[in-house]
Amino acid sequence: MAEADNLAQVAALRPDFLGFIFYPKSGRYVGGRLRPAALAQVPAGTRKVGVFVDAAADEVLARVAEFGLDLVQLHGTETPETCATVRAAGVPVIKAFAVGERLDVAALLPYVGSVDYFLFDTQGPQPGGNGRAFDWNVLAAYDLPVPYFMAGGLEPGHAAALRNLQLPGLFALDLNSRFETAPGVKDVGRLRQFFDELRT
Repeated sequence: MAEADNLAQVAALRPDFLGFIFYPKSGRYVGGRLRPAALAQVPAGTRKVGVFVDAAADEVLARVAEFGLDLVQLHGTETPETCATVRAAGVPVIKAFAVGERLDVAALLPYVGSVDYFLFDTQGPQPGGNGRAFDWNVLAAYDLPVPYFMAGGLEPGHAAALRNLQLPGLFALDLNSRFETAPGVKDVGRLRQFFDELRT
């Protein structure tokens, strides 16, 4: 989310989470677009997630305090130690990993115990938001004790298939580019319809 009016409209749909990107190279970067006061209006039941790419732990924690964030999503090459530092400050951590034709479990293992959630996104040229789905079946054998968010090109036409998924560890769905009218601006009607179909 990157525009105050659009944020208010999407927040009214009561999603479980709303994301805010603090990565200056992203077209969805909130810098100069959203003030902390806009996030303060988000309903209490919706958790605010700050998305960072290779930012220092002290910078992450400064933005958490400034914008009242509830969790952070680390989408770069952050080490388990960085994740643990943020988490030790009382901030839950989502660590993102790119998924190609298979899930690299060996890359995940060092982070078990240092993060609260994983996020699996489609491998692509950008750290995230590449707008393409990966083969969800690669997660069928997932057996680590860390629940995960699934991202990567999820779109309105996926609602029925997602509703019926029986994947171990699947905790939440991350919706982004396929529900946008512009970077950081969501199509409220499309989201409302998707939520209705998903929650049926």
